[in-house]
Amino acid sequence: MIELKQQPPSEASLWERYKDYGDYSARDQLILRYTGLVKYTAGRVAIGMPNSVDMEDLISYGIFGLLDAVDKFDPNRGIKFESYATVRIRGAIIDGLRAADWVPRSVRAKARRLERTVAELEFRLGRSASEDEIAKALNLSKEEYYEMLDEVKSTTITSLDELWGEGGEDDFLRLGDMVEDTKLPEPGHDLEVEAVKATLAQAIEALSERERQVITLYYYEKLTLREIGEVLSVTESRVSQIHTQAVAKLRSRLERIRHAVV
Repeated sequence: MIELKQQPPSEASLWERYKDYGDYSARDQLILRYTGLVKYTAGRVAIGMPNSVDMEDLISYGIFGLLDAVDKFDPNRGIKFESYATVRIRGAIIDGLRAADWVPRSVRAKARRLERTVAELEFRLGRSASEDEIAKALNLSKEEYYEMLDEVKSTTITSLDELWGEGGEDDFLRLGDMVEDTKLPEPGHDLEVEAVKATLAQAIEALSERERQVITLYYYEKLTLREIGEVLSVTESRVSQIHTQAVAKLRSRLERIRHAVV
């Protein structure tokens, strides 16, 4: 008699067992199925980070996000778990980095100076500012400006993930997640999410063509900075500078809107 190999349970059955019957063995199996998503998301966040940031730490932070996602996910809402979980995994990693306070104050100060300068310059110009114009407004040479972008690039991960809203954690919207997945609905925040997405879309449209290309390839197409460099025929370092500048512009524009409505 031929013994048939037992098939692993379907994902739908695991969600049913955990959500409807409180089966924690099903919960454990779901967590195991998606540990790869934690490693992938941590790898994305790690791009451009200084060597002092340990990949294992990022994965550890991300695991907490995965646990939170599994516990709070509603399979009946018609949302793919991967999309839902990625938001929370990335958020947990960013929160862990913030708690570790790994960015020197001097670097944070330079990042804030860059954002303020971009905001004031573009408000005055009424359009997207060029690299030359930003460098001049900062009283820096082009080379010094590039050095500044290289120095503050590690803040752009948390910078674009600043929270929009007030109140408890469930009232917050992460801007970086909205760039990555503009179709992901958030419970209880549909109108606000749509309003911020529209503002974000306008801000991205106002970027230079090269900046839009980098933002699109990085957040939508999920390419690494090195892969983007190959597509655009520039160095990985140059892509990083363009990304940092684009994020500074997006943050400055969204910050103006946030202060106007919050």
